[in-house]
Amino acid sequence: MTLSDTDRHRIVSGTHPDPFSVLGLHNADGRFTLRAFVPGAEVIEAIDTKTGRRIVNLSPVPDAPGLFEGVASRRKKSFAYRYRITANGHTWTEEDAYRFGPVIGEMDEHLISEGAHRQLWRVLGAHVMTHEGSAGTHFAVWAPNASRVSVVGDFNLWDGRRHTMRRRGATGVWEIFVPCVGEGTVYKYELLDAAGKALPQKADPFGFGAEHPPRTGSVVRRIEGYDWQDGPWMARRAECQRFDRPVSVYEVHLGSWRRVPEEGNRPLSYHEHARDLVAYAADLGFTHIELMPVSEFPFDGSWGYQPVGLYAPTIRHGTADEFRAFVEACHNAGMGLILDWVPGHFPEDAHGIGLFDGTHLYEHADRKEGFHPDWNTLVFNYGRAEVCNYLTANALYWLQEHHVDGLRVDAVASMLYRDYSRKDGEWIPNKDGGRENYEAIAFLQEMNTRTYGEVPGIMTVAEESTAFPGVTAPADQGGLGFGFKWNMGWMNDTLSYMSEDPVHRKYHHSKMTFGLHYAFSENFVLPLSHDEVVHGKGSLLDKMPGEGEEKFANLRAYYGFMWGHPGKKLLFMGGEFAQGREWNHDGSLDWHLLDNALHRGVQNLVRDLNGVYREFPALYQQDASPDGFEWLDENNAEHSVFAWLRHGREDTPPVLVVSNMTPVARENYLVGVPEPGRWLERLNTNAAVYGGNGNGNLGSAEATEHGVSGRSWALSLTLPPLTTLFFVPARD
Repeated sequence: MTLSDTDRHRIVSGTHPDPFSVLGLHNADGRFTLRAFVPGAEVIEAIDTKTGRRIVNLSPVPDAPGLFEGVASRRKKSFAYRYRITANGHTWTEEDAYRFGPVIGEMDEHLISEGAHRQLWRVLGAHVMTHEGSAGTHFAVWAPNASRVSVVGDFNLWDGRRHTMRRRGATGVWEIFVPCVGEGTVYKYELLDAAGKALPQKADPFGFGAEHPPRTGSVVRRIEGYDWQDGPWMARRAECQRFDRPVSVYEVHLGSWRRVPEEGNRPLSYHEHARDLVAYAADLGFTHIELMPVSEFPFDGSWGYQPVGLYAPTIRHGTADEFRAFVEACHNAGMGLILDWVPGHFPEDAHGIGLFDGTHLYEHADRKEGFHPDWNTLVFNYGRAEVCNYLTANALYWLQEHHVDGLRVDAVASMLYRDYSRKDGEWIPNKDGGRENYEAIAFLQEMNTRTYGEVPGIMTVAEESTAFPGVTAPADQGGLGFGFKWNMGWMNDTLSYMSEDPVHRKYHHSKMTFGLHYAFSENFVLPLSHDEVVHGKGSLLDKMPGEGEEKFANLRAYYGFMWGHPGKKLLFMGGEFAQGREWNHDGSLDWHLLDNALHRGVQNLVRDLNGVYREFPALYQQDASPDGFEWLDENNAEHSVFAWLRHGREDTPPVLVVSNMTPVARENYLVGVPEPGRWLERLNTNAAVYGGNGNGNLGSAEATEHGVSGRSWALSLTLPPLTTLFFVPARD
């Protein structure tokens, strides 16, 4: 078969639409012809893989620099071969990527084209494997509108003409198996758009590893074969993460939890976090750690919320297997791990997925739909099946491949509404003329259906800041299908109340009680997250009124109110010891503050709150049911006192919670209770061990016959200033 001038030109220029039809071994009427394109080569010999003997010398093709061909005249059937190449005084051997057949099968092609491949990451991306007897890496990427796609790296001198990929028909997928490329290889994709124009080199949308920022290459990483040692946790996970179980979450930014000043103030590695962070959170009694996004991201200042590598644990702390070791350490300490997941937007960095093949492939073309004005980021096109498949598969990837126990989905409100943070005329209504984003809603329903259906025992959590109905209702009943929703209204109202001078709190009493009007409409998490301690908002301690010890007393009383309130708990790192200054992602938490008794006292309180919370089922079993809560003293605005009962299921003791939010002690304060006898003061936020003065009820109070709050019995209590108390009946 004689090469045409067009074929020669296209191979040399790297614009051939089907290089596999030209390069490699070809049989035409029993005549075996070999062609290779190696720019800079002086001599190329074909060597028999089995015998090591030379088969034929390939000759340079005229007017086609780097293109060689030769006829194996003595061969009657196909054969395995290698090339021996000489250039610039050096000789080496290498396999020919163009002698290998496709890897992707017909069923994978069908599922990809339908946007329905549930394990898409096992087909696309870079996979180390043995193919047709040779070790190497299979590369596959979706770029339906590109006229050419190549994989580039040190292995081909970053020359996009060397490993041009095979187009897989109507799927839009390109693939190639590159022999002798393995674990740790840095690579990118080089694409030409439909008009043949070169695009910026792209990182792999399915890359399992990445270079250290600011470098932007993807890195070949094996994801198969990790020897998991967390079987006991995985077996009981579903029981631990039910709605009627205690969930207390410690939110962490890995880059700033703790640093090593002796080594350039570097952050800890995954291994160091597995040792230090896990032990710390477990000692404080948290049931879960939640990590701010760990998917690879280019800009430290985004805190991970502008990801480029959704399938790659950030290399800032180690490799994918080292991240898995951290997950395993959480599980072996009896804690679950939740990841912040960002399917709502992505940055416009040139190496990312924006304009990936020269078209708006992952994002909307119209900036009124495809650009987020708050964050200067692009918005995924949820109306495209392949894009939704990419995102849903990513959720499954973290849950299945990394044993992650839950996903907290960021900025859900920005996905649900087409006019989110947009002015009139800057957004496009849905097909019915409304503001709801039907496509995003359908995506979230599908994501939740798939994750809960395919990975037993996991949880999904929505950061959703509006009153969108049914966030935690099942998808088949019209809800979004999340397991839990952050209660942003509770957080805003109660922090606003606590920031008031106590003398004015009586005018804002309803901010502490209003949340109970909707507390059981969703499965809520009460979040004191990183968002409340950045951008000039100050720390939680800063928000409290007063000076010195009074600030600490306010914060302790507030934590007691929170832990006694219906809803799962979430506290951002540093809050557990009353970090004094606003969070800074570039520096460590102020661990030296624990040398101060007041800060150490808050840490002791959080530990004991978690202990009481886990000890008494009344505090968690019926979080989402009005049967689990009963006001005893709701309207005492004048004295800023709140009292309520928490109820579990039958045969579990109730828990009485009383909060005094003024700096005035209340003596002989009557609170009705449901049964007589002695009630134990199980926790007092004014205890000396927490930094208070120790005043309280000497460990217990006796219920006597008084008609209070519609009850036959009442406790006569001492309510210390700025204090929350927990009582349980002393049942023998």
